[in-house]
Amino acid sequence: MSETNKAERYVLDTSVIVDGRITEGIRQNRFPNAVFIVPNAVLALLEARAVRGQETGYAGLSELKRLQQLAWEGQIELVFKGDRPRFDPLRLEETGELHAMVRAVAEEENAVLLTSSRSQALVSEAQGLPMQFLGATTDSRGLEQLSIMQFFDDQTMSVHLRAKTRPRAKRGAPGRMKVIALRDEPMTEKELERIAREIVEVAKGHPEGFIEMDAGGSTVVQLKNLRIAIARPPFSDALEITVVRPVVHKKLDEYRYADLLKERLRERSRGVLVSGAPGAGKSTFVQGIAEYLQESGWILKTMEKPRDLELSEDITQYTALNGEMKKTADVLLLVRPDYTIFDEMRVDEDFEVFADMRLAGVGMIGVVHATRGIDAVQRLIGRVDLGMIPQVVDTVVFIEDGDVKEIYEVEFTVKVPSGMGDTDLARPVIEIREFESKALVYEIYSFGEQVVVMPVKEVVSEKPVWRLATQALEYELRRVIRGPFTVEIRSDNQATLYVDEEQIPMILGRGGSRIRELEAELGIGLDVRSYDEMEMTLHQDIDIEVSDRHVILDLDPSLRGRNIEILVDGEPVFIGSVSRTGSIKLVRGSEPAERIYEAHKSGGMIRVRRAG
Repeated sequence: MSETNKAERYVLDTSVIVDGRITEGIRQNRFPNAVFIVPNAVLALLEARAVRGQETGYAGLSELKRLQQLAWEGQIELVFKGDRPRFDPLRLEETGELHAMVRAVAEEENAVLLTSSRSQALVSEAQGLPMQFLGATTDSRGLEQLSIMQFFDDQTMSVHLRAKTRPRAKRGAPGRMKVIALRDEPMTEKELERIAREIVEVAKGHPEGFIEMDAGGSTVVQLKNLRIAIARPPFSDALEITVVRPVVHKKLDEYRYADLLKERLRERSRGVLVSGAPGAGKSTFVQGIAEYLQESGWILKTMEKPRDLELSEDITQYTALNGEMKKTADVLLLVRPDYTIFDEMRVDEDFEVFADMRLAGVGMIGVVHATRGIDAVQRLIGRVDLGMIPQVVDTVVFIEDGDVKEIYEVEFTVKVPSGMGDTDLARPVIEIREFESKALVYEIYSFGEQVVVMPVKEVVSEKPVWRLATQALEYELRRVIRGPFTVEIRSDNQATLYVDEEQIPMILGRGGSRIRELEAELGIGLDVRSYDEMEMTLHQDIDIEVSDRHVILDLDPSLRGRNIEILVDGEPVFIGSVSRTGSIKLVRGSEPAERIYEAHKSGGMIRVRRAG
């Protein structure tokens, strides 16, 4: 703003009110004896934004409040002019009609229009209206002077502020973070309002600041390397501000398996999923990959919402175009980068976009939340055709405590799944192998209508196909049988179905027609019996351990993973699943635990049977 400008009458549009630079200019004596005119259309727009929970609405109204205070002090004159919109101001803003109403006020009042909106400035110039364009500028206070920065030190990863509670921060490197209270006094709502307003004002005027989202009480701001989320009612139950920033910068060479990863990424465009829990260090790792790919001569782009990765100036960071990553993907397919980083994938559309771009030949690196490496692959099931998964993702990297914990290769083959001896059971199988040792750790395949993710290390010699067949049969039978039932596989082509006595006629059907249909549909013979005929496995010598907190029953190893029913003196007292160690742990004080404990002490009969 030039001090030599002698104009005394200024019309303010929404953009310069929200970014707070007018009151700052007044304090610096840039507008001596000025008359500031606020179009009623601008006031209506700010009010509509605030009603919808948009932070820019609150920031703008707060700026008007400060201008009114300066007017009362006699430093400026503040007036409101022009018509108030008859229709939704937000809709009028989208069509440009509200900008036209602001220009009309400037023309009628013979005043200079102040704006930081490029489109408003261009139209005003085309119409020959007196105008000053206040473009993006670094805030005179500097980001280090922001109120929020008082809560940060060199080890602070995130700051968490909430009204009526003590401010807290996460400090330390990924995997070694601690949550600490920053002061004894709780945050006041007035203090938080001031911080929120300041953040929005600086983001609107800073060249490296932008508002990613502002709707319904949720505002996301990116300000250099700070990602800031502001939540207020009705979206949240109280005003809250969360600020996150990276505290660690690592090159790819600093991670385990770095040389192997480099070789794999160099071979050809890959489909990579980077997974890990929140705060595990996924973004830091992805930044290391991006730096390596860029230095190796690959053309790299990103898809982010919000855009918070710290990357080289050579890497263009895209967000959701008109709120849709699908539209962003359409643009990227025209640009044809060698690799695209998708940070972070959450909803179905994200995975579909990732798959579409990967099948179009673009190397993709997707970031997902997962607590195990295999969970990242499982998130594709149901979103991508099972047989297409290895073409979409061929590498999975699991990050834990700031380092690479696991790397899996994803491959496709046709074979008999591990543990199934019958060659007739061959089918398409996705193999998940450890990257370094090439050891097979998981298999994914269809079994009936179910998709099975089988840990190969847990496949033993007890015909696991029977266990899978039991699960598949139970799934199908639940659709036709009401009430409890139990399925026991007797051979590769025969099973026994136990049901309540009154259910048997319905299942058999007239002349056995219904059971024949079921057998044909399920591909296995069914011997239907009543629960009274079900063999009761007696365990009067069950080893029972009792502590102050638990009653633990050690059962026959053959019952591991089974649903069982425990009976005391013939009366059912508990139904549940046996752990992999072959035990049941019940909390003391619960009715089943106390019934079993009393029977054990008094020599009562305790029996266990498989449950439906």
